[in-house]
Amino acid sequence: MAHPSQLGFQDAASPVMEELLHFHDHALMIVLLISTFILYIIVAMVSTKLTNKYILDSQEIEIVWTILPSVILILIALPSLRILYLMDEVNDPHLTIKAMGHQWYWSYEYTDYEDLAFDSYMVPTQDLNPGQFRLLETDHRMVIPMESPIRVLVSAEDVLHSWSVPALGVKMDAVPGRLNQTAFIASRPGVFYGQCSEICGANHSFMPITVEAVPLEHFENWSSLMLEDASLGS
Repeated sequence: MAHPSQLGFQDAASPVMEELLHFHDHALMIVLLISTFILYIIVAMVSTKLTNKYILDSQEIEIVWTILPSVILILIALPSLRILYLMDEVNDPHLTIKAMGHQWYWSYEYTDYEDLAFDSYMVPTQDLNPGQFRLLETDHRMVIPMESPIRVLVSAEDVLHSWSVPALGVKMDAVPGRLNQTAFIASRPGVFYGQCSEICGANHSFMPITVEAVPLEHFENWSSLMLEDASLGS
């Protein structure tokens, strides 16, 4: 969960997000070293009147400043490509959930169950309970088992949306008429919040995403209760 004046990312709740945090720190350290080196060169050039004639025309230094940036780009590109492939990997998911974007709410369908589907609306400010977050809490959470591969099929009913949960390292566009998929593993129990990340109309700011990761036993109890309610309602 983000908090005021936060400078970094949210705490990672999935292996992919942990990899993204490590890559961010890796790239930031390279940028810091380059910036420090450039700043040193600028200060040295401005503060001294001496000139080195061998630097004015030197094949060796031209070779260095051609090869060194290439090596730095490779050090950034290889970890980045690795994470891109990891994010696209869907390995034998234990549960598949279809998330449909609407103006302006989300609907979820657990495709492994016969009749387990519900709509998820934002809880109005006046109806919030103590401890709940404004503009982030929903009346029905997407409940998932922790430490299990989850596949989410994302689409939209009307306009472009984007299903995004930063703590899980997940962000996938919801396009009408197209079915996109993403996968993640929640490495710890908790409630993780996200919001639609594609401008989708007047109430774009009011269609939050709430994912609750629970132990497998609790998930089975929750799904049984939901199926019982669905059978009684029908």
